[in-house]
This record gives sequence, C-alpha cells and structure tokens, in this order.
Amino acid sequence: MAQINERGSTHVYHVNRLSKDMMDEMISRCIYEQPAYCNAACPLKLDTKAMLKAVAEGDYKKALSLYEKASPFVHILSSGCDAPCEAKCKLCERGEGVAIKDIEKAVAQYGVRSKSGGVFRMKKKKTVALFGSGLFCLFLAGELERKAYPITVFCEEADLESFLAAETGFLSPEAFAAELSRLKGMDIQFSFGSKLDREFFLEKRPGFDVVCASKAAALRFFPEAVCDEALMVYPEEKLVMGLEGRVLDCAFAAKRAALSVDRLAQKLDPGNSRGEEGATETRLYTSLEEVQDSVRVPSGREGYTREQAVEEARRCIQCHCDECKKGCAYLEHYKKYPALLGREIFNNTQIIMGDHQLNKPMNSCSLCGQCKVTCPNGFDMAEVCHLARQNMVSTDKMPLAPHEFALLDMLFSNDEAFLCRPQPGFEQCRYVFFPGCQAAAIAPETVKAAYLDLCSRLDGGVALMLGCCGAICDWAGRVEMLDTVTEFIDRQLAALGNPIVIAGCPSCKKQLSAHEGLKIKGIWDVLCEIGLPEGAQGLDRPAALHDSCGARGDQETQKAIRRIAGLLGCRLVETPYSGDRSPCCGYGGLTAYANRELAKEMTEKCLDRSDAPYISYCMACRDRFAREGRESRHILELVYGTDAGAPPDISQKRYNRLTLKNDLLFNIWGEEASNMEPDYKLEFTGEALKIMDDRMILKSDVIGVMDELRQTGEAIFDAETGLLIARRRIGNVTFWVKYTETEDGGYLVHRAYSHRMNIVLRK
Repeated sequence: MAQINERGSTHVYHVNRLSKDMMDEMISRCIYEQPAYCNAACPLKLDTKAMLKAVAEGDYKKALSLYEKASPFVHILSSGCDAPCEAKCKLCERGEGVAIKDIEKAVAQYGVRSKSGGVFRMKKKKTVALFGSGLFCLFLAGELERKAYPITVFCEEADLESFLAAETGFLSPEAFAAELSRLKGMDIQFSFGSKLDREFFLEKRPGFDVVCASKAAALRFFPEAVCDEALMVYPEEKLVMGLEGRVLDCAFAAKRAALSVDRLAQKLDPGNSRGEEGATETRLYTSLEEVQDSVRVPSGREGYTREQAVEEARRCIQCHCDECKKGCAYLEHYKKYPALLGREIFNNTQIIMGDHQLNKPMNSCSLCGQCKVTCPNGFDMAEVCHLARQNMVSTDKMPLAPHEFALLDMLFSNDEAFLCRPQPGFEQCRYVFFPGCQAAAIAPETVKAAYLDLCSRLDGGVALMLGCCGAICDWAGRVEMLDTVTEFIDRQLAALGNPIVIAGCPSCKKQLSAHEGLKIKGIWDVLCEIGLPEGAQGLDRPAALHDSCGARGDQETQKAIRRIAGLLGCRLVETPYSGDRSPCCGYGGLTAYANRELAKEMTEKCLDRSDAPYISYCMACRDRFAREGRESRHILELVYGTDAGAPPDISQKRYNRLTLKNDLLFNIWGEEASNMEPDYKLEFTGEALKIMDDRMILKSDVIGVMDELRQTGEAIFDAETGLLIARRRIGNVTFWVKYTETEDGGYLVHRAYSHRMNIVLRK
C-alpha cells in the first residue's frame, strides 16, 4: 500500500505561497471592525454603540465613562449637540431611529463619575496659555486638563461662573450647577478680568510653551489674520486658534486644537500624523431582515427617566456585520470574525516558529466558500485557509497527522480500488462515467445501476473510471500531490480517447473542470437530456433538498437537480440557506478528519434547517446526515431505486470499493476478481468495530498486524485482562491489536489503537 512521508516530502525546495500583501488584501474585505453608523457620524469619535449597550444594561456609570471620552463637559454636549448620529441610525430605514440625544442627556444626568482613587497624575512639563472665553475655550481647557498640561486661562470675565455662562445659556439650572462643580474640580488656573489686547498677549506669551486663543481674542492679537477655517495654527508663534460655532463644532475644534498643542509641545509639525479626524463613512453592513419594528419611547419635558432611557436604549440593534457567521458553524465555533482569525492564521504560517496553535483552526475550515457568498464584500475564509495550508505544506511546517488517513484513502482509491475500462465492444468511448470515490464507498449498487443505465441509453460507448478526482489532496494543501493525481487522471482519459466526463459528484465536477481541455458534465445534466429510467420514484413525503457546497456558484447543476426532483414527484420543502448559501455537511475541506467535533456541528447546522428527510446530490452529504440519524437519500438512489442503507464504517467503505471493482470486472468485463480476505479466520467484537471506526483504524490495518504476528510469533500477554497484544508499524503509525486466539486457529479482536510512534526492541 502507498504511504506518505511525515512532512511535506517529495520536493527539495520551499515555497512561500502566502504573502503579507495577499493577506492584507483579503483581510481588508472583512467589515466586522468597521464603526457602527452612529459612531461614524460622530466627529468626536464617541462610541455611541457601546454607550447605548451600557444604558440598555442599566450601567449608567460605564455609560458616563464612555460619554466623557467625547467631552469633559457632558451636560453642555448633551444639551447642545446637533446629534448627527440620530439621522444615521440604521433603524431610520424602518421608521424611527434611536433617540440618542435624549439618552445622552439621561447619561449626563444619572451617570456617576468614577473616582480617581487618589492616583497621582504626572503633570506635563510644557505649559499652555489659553486666551478668551466661550464654548471653544471651555472645551479646550477641559481637553488640555485631561492631558495633564499646566494650563492658565486668561479671560475678561470676573469669575468662574461668568466664564461658564458665556454661550451656555441653553443649560438648565441643574445642568449648569453640575458643570460649574465639574469645572471647579479641574486643575486649571484662571486669570479673571484680563484685558485681551495685543499688548497683553505679547506680555504673557513668553511665559508659556504653547498658546491658544478664541477667534475673538486672536483677531485682537493679529488683526490682519484671515479666519475662514474651524481651526487655525500658527506654528511660528505656537498659537492655536479655534472658531466660534455650535456646541458640536466647538467641541470638535477643541479636540483638534488639543492634538495640535500636543504636536507643538513636542516640536513636531501640527499638520502631520493626526490620524482620521471628524465624522467618517463606514463600510459596515447590517441586515434588518430579522429586526422587529419598534417605536421611540416618548420623553417628557424633563427628558427620560432612568427606566425610560434604558427601554429606549434597548431598541438599539447594536449594528454589526455577522452575515458570514449566521450560516457558518466554523466561524461560530471559533467565535472570531474572519479578519481576526485570518490574521492569526497568517501569523501562524509566517511568524510562529514553535508550536503552531492555529493549525487546527486552519485545517478545520470546510473550504466550502459559503462565507464568500454571504459576505457583502466577498471575504473568502476558504481562500485564506486553503492558501495557508498550501503554505504550511510547501514550507514543511504542516504535520501529516490531520490529513494522513484521508490522503491514504485517496491513494487507495487510485491504486487498489482504481478501475478504468472502456465499455465492452469499444476501444475508445464518447463518454466516461466518473462517480467519485465516496459514491463507490457508500452506495456501490447505485454506482453500478447508474453505469449500466448510461451504457444502455447513450450512443458512442461509456467508459468507467473508479477513483478519486484529487479534491482530497487539494483540500489538504498538497499541491505537488494534486499535480500527480491530475497527470494520472489525464493519462487514463487520454487512453480512453479523451471522452466527455460524466461526473456523479458535484465536487468531482468542480475539481475535474480545472483540467485543461477536459469536457465535463454532471450525470444530472445527462438525465435531464435523456429522461429518467423507468421506475424512478421520489419519496412519498415532503423532503428537504440540500445543495452540495461543491455546486456553489453552479446554477445549472442546482436547476438540473431540482428538475429531476420534480420529475421524481418529490415535494420539496423550502429551507433557509439553500442554493449558493448552503452550508457544508462537515466532510468538505477534510473537516471530518481534522476536527470531528466541529464537523458534527456543521452537520447539525445543516439538519437544523428542517425536520424533514433530506435529499442530497453529494454522497458524502448523504452519509453525514445518515450518521446523525436523519433519513437521508441521494437523488441517484431515488432515480435507480436503490438504498445504501445505514452508513458504512471506514473499513466497509474500502471493502465496498474493492467489492464494486471486482463485481464489475467479473460481470461486465469477464475478469477474475482478486481475493480480499486473509487465509485465516479473523473476527471482531462490536466494541472493537466501534473503536476502530472512531479511531480511523481499518480492518486492513488489523490484518497487517495479524500477518506480522503470524510471521514473528511476537505478542505481549496482558495478565490483567487476559488478552494478547500484537503490534506493527505501517507507514507513520504503529497499530496495536488486543485479541484472543480461537479454537479453530483464528483470532477474535477485542480492541485496537494506534500511535504515531516507532518501537525498537533492543537485543
């Protein structure tokens, strides 16, 4: 039997197939981290979404801490803000958006400010002077105080209350008192009654590192200045000037001015490295399909009560994009959005030099491409994981263990179980039937019936090729092995006269379509052309049709299957996530081998869509559903009146392929079949068969161990259980068999297990 080297293997060079630029381009398509619509609309960068969530949970303390990041004077901001966020609320598309401004007022009113806890703040060494009064100066003083600048405010007002009253006449008495208390608690020096003229400015300017001024004060200092922008910076004077305007404009200008002060204090160009300032556009996509309509909670003249604000905040749908996660068990399982998981997988392939902890997530993706269809920007997690696997293999970092069994199974299909023959009476054929390795393994009688039907109703001869298309090594990221399989299949087809391939599996059709110059169609297409055979009949009750992920993007195949189902008289029930949005059954991408737990979750997610029996057109899907106890039929079973019955275990699958090959060789081509049984009696307990299927140990592996035993006579006696233990290393794995000898000279296997180890006996 063919074996595979432990690491990447036959090549002597190392190829990096995944570059940072490629990864960055793919990750840029994911919009999960894009800001919510309300967040993007706020020039102050308030995390409105998080604040509303805190209020909805009744946590006003947290809500206030978030709101204070936008401005130190929350009563002024909440009372005078134009609230551009409200117009951008996603719910406006369905009616009334969330009353964000009223909720902000409630946060300012009911929120409790966190205590500093006596933590000492280190004052900055650079000093700042602020000339003037009004909203801009007030907000800027607060921003600079939070940045720990020693700041002195020079104003014409006589006292602190008068300074605050400038341009804040819209505040209620309670809000004004709260802001006055807040201002008194700040570490800001005031020089009241200052005469703000040029002479005064020139007198005070030398005592400070950076100076700021309101528009009115600056025009007194520099009468020739032209002020037509919201923020003016004179680097040569280290002067930052803001313009008067509405509350939000002044608060935004103050934030920008504070950043300019930072840059000037560090002797840097204030125009550089400022990041993205102000309101932005967001690429976020949020579906309202499952959102229930709601109306605003009415507020009284005094605004919302605590309870009313909580109720209104609960209307917020917490805008985010999870279109890919809705139908994908893989992303649900790892609880990470694609860009983050993709970046971690990339780092796993490029940076990590020790344990590659992202190998399992990388190998667990079914590579089905559902996310690319459901994502508004076409992010393809399958592409990320597929390229990452190829990269890990080509740089000899990918362990063989997760995929070895599947790869050996593929080699078995293209070696011992392989069959390629023209139809009797033909040297070359117009067609060749390629049912796929899973069809031969799970439903051999269906394959035989389909082939005989095609031979009887198609002109020009129909050859048969039993083997694997190479999807398995493609999924495993083994590019060179795929090239070998591709060349092998092309040689076999050339010997048949390069016939039209009739695929019995949508994944095979997809994989073989990549072969240069190959003509291929599905058996479903042929049946639509020539009609169904006599006696074809569907289920006598409604059934759910599961679209194979191998047919994603193949509209013609999906239509043909539905046409056949109609001809069979099937009554199909509508299911969510069908057609191109259909999820994977858990077999694709070798998930069932790399992560059984997740594969089961994928199967269950498919079955959760309907309680009806399932009809599929991929034999692997049929098998996965049947293993979870759901009535499951392949559409060709209905066409040809066959029933594969209970799902076979892994040993039975190999046996079925060999049996089908020998049956066809004998009954169609008149060739003698090979003997598949050992020349001694070998039996298995029910427990042994269950363990072997669970641990992916084949009967042929056990036979190999027992053959070794019969040659060497070496066995270990387990005194505790009374069982004998034999072992043999096959390929990269050492297999162990616990058995007892029977009276007729045979063996009864009780248990079997394996390890990736090598036992060397010292003599």
